[in-house]
Amino acid sequence: MASYDVVHYGSMDKGYRTLCTRCVNAEVAKLSGLDDFENIRLEPIGIADCAGETHQFHFRTRLSGSGVALDAFELREGNAAGYKFQMLGDPEDDLFTLLGRLIQKIRRTLSVKHLEDDGIGLHIADQTVRGRIEWDDSQDGHVPLIVIDGREISWEEFGRMLMTFEGWQIKLEILDPSDEA
Repeated sequence: MASYDVVHYGSMDKGYRTLCTRCVNAEVAKLSGLDDFENIRLEPIGIADCAGETHQFHFRTRLSGSGVALDAFELREGNAAGYKFQMLGDPEDDLFTLLGRLIQKIRRTLSVKHLEDDGIGLHIADQTVRGRIEWDDSQDGHVPLIVIDGREISWEEFGRMLMTFEGWQIKLEILDPSDEA
């Protein structure tokens, strides 16, 4: 199984098993009485950003008893990395409708670049920057890794970019992965 498709499924009293996402979805559907849940496999698609660079997105559907999450992500060296998106829906709704909403969200995000490289170095293009907080293996998780425009930015590098705005105010808003940033 690919690392991005592995789920540790179970409970403390019954133990855990390592399963693929499709197998977990099938078990959750059975336990939840969702006999009509269609565990569809979506093929990867390429979507161009505002600079014309194409990003290849893979999809994963994750079912919980009360909802379904549709994830879109890029792969780098076999792992989910770069841009990641999520859309939540009802497990009894049409997954293709959810997919359409997710693709619209991806296109809105890819239509804006938050970082520029002017030859001197990478910096914040405007006064707004959007991204995602990730684990930084090189720092043993002591400081975050920030993903902006699908690029991994170290905490130190992000701090250097912020120094351009020394003396300014800042508003940091933390959002759920399924929310619109």
